Amino acid sequence: DVIGEWAQAAEGGNYNVQAQRLVTEIADREVERTRAGHLPTVDLVTSYGHTSGASASNAPGVTKTDGSSIGVQFNLPLYAGGGVQSQVREAIALREKSLSDLDSARRSAALAARQAYLGVTSGMAQVKALEAAEVSSGSSLEANQLGYEVGVRINIDVLNAQSQLADTRRQLAKARYDTLVSQLRLKAAAGTLGEDDVAAINALLLQ
Repeated sequence: DVIGEWAQAAEGGNYNVQAQRLVTEIADREVERTRAGHLPTVDLVTSYGHTSGASASNAPGVTKTDGSSIGVQFNLPLYAGGGVQSQVREAIALREKSLSDLDSARRSAALAARQAYLGVTSGMAQVKALEAAEVSSGSSLEANQLGYEVGVRINIDVLNAQSQLADTRRQLAKARYDTLVSQLRLKAAAGTLGEDDVAAINALLLQ
């Protein structure tokens, strides 16, 4: 169904979900990093030396010596009182929390999308009903104005009809506004809201 498709899109595209997914990826990497504390490491080591000094008496002058070396250094971590294990457990706990937060963000996004979709559909139905009521109220006003002119209606009838039409138009304007807001919320929940959408809504509100 359509509402299910919007909910599914929100679970994947919602901005909060995307942000929490990054947090989870970072937590995964942190677990890998802390677990690597148990592993041996190999480092490349280089050195360079330069010495100078007086030469022997039979060879006056200064001697200079340059030297360089390169090698591989192997490090094997030894047991250090459970410090690494403690860091690993903490990283795993943080990862589990991030996964729980990610699941919560997905559920919240899906719920927001469903609520916004229902707001759009119910709003459109309300707008349609109020548009029909506006036509009916307009016809009633015209009939009362004509009746007043020919003497079969009094002034209060015309005023009541005018008030009814104004109230209907006010409700219609609010229903249209609420429907537009629900559309924005629906796109925001799905992570598809852009500046063009906001600009289009602003243009409609200025009409």
